[in-house]
Amino acid sequence: MAATLTPQMAFRAFRAAPKAAPWARLSAQLPRAQPAFRRFFAAPAQEQPRLRLGSTAPNFKALTTKGEIDFHQFIGDSWAILFSHPADFTPVCTTELGAFAKMKNEFEKRGVKMIGLSANDIGSHGEWIKDINEVSSTDVQFPIIADADRKVAFLYDMIDQQDLDNISEKGIAFTIRSVFIIDPSKKIRLTMMYPASTGRNSAEVLRVIDSLQTGDKKGVTTPIDWQVGDDVIVPPSVSTPDAKKKFGEVREVKPYLRYTKF
Repeated sequence: MAATLTPQMAFRAFRAAPKAAPWARLSAQLPRAQPAFRRFFAAPAQEQPRLRLGSTAPNFKALTTKGEIDFHQFIGDSWAILFSHPADFTPVCTTELGAFAKMKNEFEKRGVKMIGLSANDIGSHGEWIKDINEVSSTDVQFPIIADADRKVAFLYDMIDQQDLDNISEKGIAFTIRSVFIIDPSKKIRLTMMYPASTGRNSAEVLRVIDSLQTGDKKGVTTPIDWQVGDDVIVPPSVSTPDAKKKFGEVREVKPYLRYTKF
């Protein structure tokens, strides 16, 4: 009858065996074995960085309707809005780009550069811009990134999860409506994600920029539905005596809720 090798017998045999040479010496003696060893112990693919508020906006190079750009160089010392669209020649996107184009002067007053993205090629963008200008009676001047391969969309996580789950069936994930407000230091200050069926509120994007720039300049925060000219909030980190020295009149509703004039 053949002997049966039990786990206990195998362990005792292993303990009784001569000690193996150190890995470094063994690797030097068997160089051909190294690639296989590395494959077995290869590090897993690095997870995509989280695009948290305050994190640096990922840089990229891309072809746009205004030529090739380096995104960080494009921003320069300005603020920037990066907003994405699912596709050219789609109804909601057409109304959105027309609305943003009409607000060009307002964004320029605030030192903000606009740049769009749509998951089509440059040739398609050019024809689509003609439609946008006609429908909205405007003149699109800001660049639109050609992202047919979704490279930038994946970099900024502008991808619909349902399409990502079914990518084997659809072939490529769907780019959703996203907004990123980025400051001159290239930090992400705000993100907004919209479903493809819902158009954005361009006035809200402008309002947020006013709030961020006011907060940076004056050291204050802004309440619900705040508009330029409304009272602002003294942050909790500033005492009431210090706030009066800095801002003048302070209206205290609660010890933690204090308003002052903008």
